[in-house]
Amino acid sequence: MADLFWLSDGQWAEIEPFMPKNQPGPERKEDRQIISGILHVLISGCRWRDCPSARGPRTTVYNRFNRWSRRGFWKAMLAALAKAGWSGEAAAIDSSYVQAHRSAHGSKGGRKHRPSPRRAAARRPRSTRSPMCSAGLASSC
Repeated sequence: MADLFWLSDGQWAEIEPFMPKNQPGPERKEDRQIISGILHVLISGCRWRDCPSARGPRTTVYNRFNRWSRRGFWKAMLAALAKAGWSGEAAAIDSSYVQAHRSAHGSKGGRKHRPSPRRAAARRPRSTRSPMCSAGLASSC
């Protein structure tokens, strides 16, 4: 559990004023714990269901992220933090560092499914043999 991401006291002090208050529903789990769970999933790239139980119930973590996203909470919070001059410790854009061949975007084409050799041999031929081959007159048959 020591390697799990947790918001520091300074980070939480910046974010806490933006937390929604007086929300309907059952007693809320600790917002700091849930936001740490959301950030854990977003940083690690794991599935919501793989969120560690130390972050709170995984359904709560997902539902809170989803609900706040629909309400524009994240955009408003980040815009207010940027306006206040706050910048995170790191900024990253997801990209690829692996070079691809210039023709890697296309595929070979043709049939994707090829029959097994046994089925291909059992199938009727698509064309008929030349009468010259049947008579043994052609050398290329």
